Amino acid sequence: MKLIATLLSAAVLAASAFSACAAEEKPAAAAKPDLVKGEASFATCAACHGADGNSGTPAYPKLAQQHPDYLVKQLREFKSGQRANAVMSGMVAALSDDDMKNISAWVSKNKAKPGFAKEKDLVTLGERIYRGGIADRQIAACAGCHSPNGAGIPAQYPRLAGQQSEYTAAQLTAFRDGVRKNSIQMTGVAAKLNDREIKAVADYIAGLH
Repeated sequence: MKLIATLLSAAVLAASAFSACAAEEKPAAAAKPDLVKGEASFATCAACHGADGNSGTPAYPKLAQQHPDYLVKQLREFKSGQRANAVMSGMVAALSDDDMKNISAWVSKNKAKPGFAKEKDLVTLGERIYRGGIADRQIAACAGCHSPNGAGIPAQYPRLAGQQSEYTAAQLTAFRDGVRKNSIQMTGVAAKLNDREIKAVADYIAGLH
């Protein structure tokens, strides 16, 4: 009986030790973004991107309703220099990773205001490129990654719907010309587009919703 009791005690101790080790090895849950801090920090961004992330200036992107993971990635790359922009590099220099997550989480929860296409003579060309690409030049359809309605895919591809056409055209040109270097995929696509095609697809994107 003493032997059985000893074996049972050993088994209980072993199970307890295993449970303790498992608890220690389990990664701590990531802290949720602080939306209050995010809103406060975004105040310095509002001059360019609008109080709620809906920029009214064509040169600056709308950030409202953008995927937060995408925004965090861009902020990190501005800070590291992987994405070059003198203004943004200065703005993010003092931000911690938590600051970036808080800001991105807050602005992504705001609803994006719809945009509209301006170039009626180009919108058909823009739609054709966005939805079907240009097969004979091996240009992929934008919709394949950014979805037919421009909603994008969270954590993978950004939302484009309603984005400022001037900003989108500037980014496509920067990818094409090798100025923006933080997406091999976009560099490959934009490298095959001419100015008229870039303007057309950017204008079509502005009217997506």
